[in-house]
Amino acid sequence: MVQLLPVALALPVALLLGGRLGRVGDLRLRALWLFFLAVAIQVVAFPFAFLPWTTGDSTAKTLWLVSYGCLLAAAILNRRIVGAQVVALGMALNLAAILANGGRMPATPAAMEAAGLDFDVRHNSVASADPNLPWLVDRFAAPEWVPWANVLSVGDAVIALGSVVLVFAATGTRPPRVPLRRRAEQPSA
Repeated sequence: MVQLLPVALALPVALLLGGRLGRVGDLRLRALWLFFLAVAIQVVAFPFAFLPWTTGDSTAKTLWLVSYGCLLAAAILNRRIVGAQVVALGMALNLAAILANGGRMPATPAAMEAAGLDFDVRHNSVASADPNLPWLVDRFAAPEWVPWANVLSVGDAVIALGSVVLVFAATGTRPPRVPLRRRAEQPSA
């Protein structure tokens, strides 16, 4: 959920800077079905409380990895879209940390404490004081005032940056032009 926040913040800014929402409809996404499949797989792996089933731990972990693979494949297939390459890089960084740590994303105790979280294992995350690839795990905490505040990784930050770039590109937003001051002409000697 926290990954939707950069999109929600970037869209109004893009529109204020002259982007057009109608241009988003011009995007030609490849393999859109992979996005929907990934979401469906994640709902099966980690069902909402009102759904009538539970999924075993090892099955949920496997399904989550499959869903992540679907999302990464979709991002790679859409690499021609500006920003999608950055999103794919962030996902690859997260996947490296996940695979290096047994199929779950480790969260450092300091980040969990700063985010007000307390768990050993929750869905796709695991508390870990000594993870493999420690620079890629969830080691940063979103501030409390951020909706759905959570712990974040470098990969999450890269995904957020890519999402903002994608929103700006998709809406046709151009950065504002900054006029350059001309130097006063120097008199000839």
